[in-house]
Amino acid sequence: MAALDDLILQIKDPELRDRIQKEADSLLKQKKFGLVFEDHLPECTPLYGMPIKRKSQVALKTGEVNDIYIVDKIVGDQAECVHSISRETVTLPLKDLVVVAKFGDPIFPCLKQLDSVCNAPDSNLWHTLIEADNYHALQLLRYLYAGKVDCIYIDPPYNTGAKDWKYNNDYVDGNDSYRHSKWLSMMQKRLSLAKDLLNPKDSVLIVTIDEKEYLHLGCLLEEMFKDARIQMVSSIINSAGVTRGDEFSRSNEFIFFIKLGTAYPCSLALGTEWRGHTKSEKKNALVWNQLMRSGTGAKRADRPNMFYPLYVNNEGTKIVKIGEPIGKDDLRDSVSQMDGTKIIWPIRSNGEEGRWRIGADSLRLIYEKGYVRLGSFTESGMAITYLANGEQKKVESGVFEIIGRRADNSIIEGSMELERLFVPGTQWDILSHNATYFGSQLLNKTLGEKRFDFPKSLYAVHDTIRFFVANKPNALIVDFFAGSGTTLHAVNLLNAEDGGSRRCIMVTNNEVSADEATALSAQGFQPGDDAWEKLGIARYVNWPRTKCSIQGVDVNGNPISGEYLTTCKQNVEIDRKIVQITMDGNSMSSDAKKSILGLLEKSKIPQNALTKNSNYILGEDYTTSILFNLEYMDEWLEALEEHTQVAEIYIVTDKKPVFNQIKVRIKETLGTISKEEPVKFPMADGFKANAAFFKLGFLDKNAVALGNQFKEILSTLWMKAGAVGACPEIEATPDDMLILPKNSFAVLLDETMFNEF
Repeated sequence: MAALDDLILQIKDPELRDRIQKEADSLLKQKKFGLVFEDHLPECTPLYGMPIKRKSQVALKTGEVNDIYIVDKIVGDQAECVHSISRETVTLPLKDLVVVAKFGDPIFPCLKQLDSVCNAPDSNLWHTLIEADNYHALQLLRYLYAGKVDCIYIDPPYNTGAKDWKYNNDYVDGNDSYRHSKWLSMMQKRLSLAKDLLNPKDSVLIVTIDEKEYLHLGCLLEEMFKDARIQMVSSIINSAGVTRGDEFSRSNEFIFFIKLGTAYPCSLALGTEWRGHTKSEKKNALVWNQLMRSGTGAKRADRPNMFYPLYVNNEGTKIVKIGEPIGKDDLRDSVSQMDGTKIIWPIRSNGEEGRWRIGADSLRLIYEKGYVRLGSFTESGMAITYLANGEQKKVESGVFEIIGRRADNSIIEGSMELERLFVPGTQWDILSHNATYFGSQLLNKTLGEKRFDFPKSLYAVHDTIRFFVANKPNALIVDFFAGSGTTLHAVNLLNAEDGGSRRCIMVTNNEVSADEATALSAQGFQPGDDAWEKLGIARYVNWPRTKCSIQGVDVNGNPISGEYLTTCKQNVEIDRKIVQITMDGNSMSSDAKKSILGLLEKSKIPQNALTKNSNYILGEDYTTSILFNLEYMDEWLEALEEHTQVAEIYIVTDKKPVFNQIKVRIKETLGTISKEEPVKFPMADGFKANAAFFKLGFLDKNAVALGNQFKEILSTLWMKAGAVGACPEIEATPDDMLILPKNSFAVLLDETMFNEF
């Protein structure tokens, strides 16, 4: 009916138009529509830059793109045209016309390179951005990569009614009665092409959407991907919510996962926030303590028998020998070397000779059990950690399952690994997925100003695709609603984390916003003019972001401030948290002590840990300790030395000087604690990546048939061959063949030269 309505509006005779409209309305009342949509008049797209010739399909740049004329004759700067429906003849200025293609028409595409960025000259990996209407770009990609794509991630227009997308080159607003139907028609055409790109044996299509179209989209996906497994996730993108008048504020969106073949989400190392608000019954990770003593009594002279050499192989993966203590007056140089090893001594950060925490015999015993873990070589030696008695008991009592050994012979705690590796549920509330902080603000740091509304959080896209490409380091990822370029940015971050070589192809048009279009038109500019095109999304947002994020600079050439969060982990040394509770704890009642415990998080110290005569609380299962009665401070400190897992300490005293003294003693006794934290790296470092920026063009079919445009299609052949190395350029078409070893492909032009080729 939508197509019929469009045709009725083109009838010039008002009486005939009204009669046909009444009949159409009558038919509409008789037909019962279910969850269906209509195939509208053919979608069209303007081809700016395409030369206008006789028989070209054209439209007015300022008119409706599907109001098509056929060029009959060109005289000077004028074109004599015939209207495609009314057959009316008109003469129009060439400067006001643009060539138009109907979707489905045969095309002869080419890729014209506009720019490139190379920040990894030794890498053959090249990403690509294609400026084009995504329908025609998908036609090209289907020729290039049918059945070869591992992941398609798209964030299509949400059809909010706020002029957020175009149909037939006109913005669709909330007053369009066919808004939903047009949106589904647009999506169906593109998803049909995209389906052919996906590897049917193992791939995923990921589509984000909000409540305006998620029901329609879900039904469309079910219809188009009958053999796939489809699941939907709800993801919080702004916990504070975005106000919507008298409606509930919007805080989430939906993500459809369409899994083909054997595709499934990988179990990943995820933080506890991925588990939602459910309490995990898994055990905490084991605490590895520094082998070198810190604090008081940490010098060689304090315990000479704790000063002995460790012989570590040159690879840093094995203690070959644990030596004997040397005499208190002996020099380290007096100890003989051992081939293939480096000697590690307990040398403090200030260069003084320190001591190990345990004796040589004890160290030999726990090393064989796998309770000693080697770090990396440093200028002063090597960071070595071990499990104290309490942590060893957790292993030996079966609290932690041991599933293997690392290269340095230290145990791998199965329970800890199982705690972190899992597939999450369908409700995601992840802090780093906030679209304001990690989308808009991150993008503005690169572009220097707001150029794009509602970009996705970099980490939301990164995490979403990571579930399906974490185990595919060479995955091919496509985004044909690329918008601001978050997807390629996320792929570069993934590659930086694990050394992968995943390749990303992005497609976006070069539209300006509705407001910008109005302002530009008022200044006399038209689509296709340089002033218009330079403000389009591809050239003003996506490519600058892509280029700058790779180079690590903003659009003004200044280093980008801030750091990337990563999924990689590292152990860092931090001070324990020591807090004063300003009360007199020496004569405190049990009820008062319970009240203090009640102020702590339940997971830190349970109420049943408190007994009638508790002067302090300290246990192997607790990472928190509390001292109530200062008279028992020495006893507590002595016990605390064996509980190196304690990271948070509370002292009940109303005397600040006393608290400060105890705080110093705790630091001297326990030193720092090793904590696992995410690895971060500066955004100013950029990415070791390369990218090329193309504009999709269209060639004359006759020239193609005559073989006169090989130079123009070379970039397309480069993509067909896997986009290896920088896109080649040639001055002229060779006579017989072209061999490009740096790009891993060759072309035979004269088949009589096959043997030589």
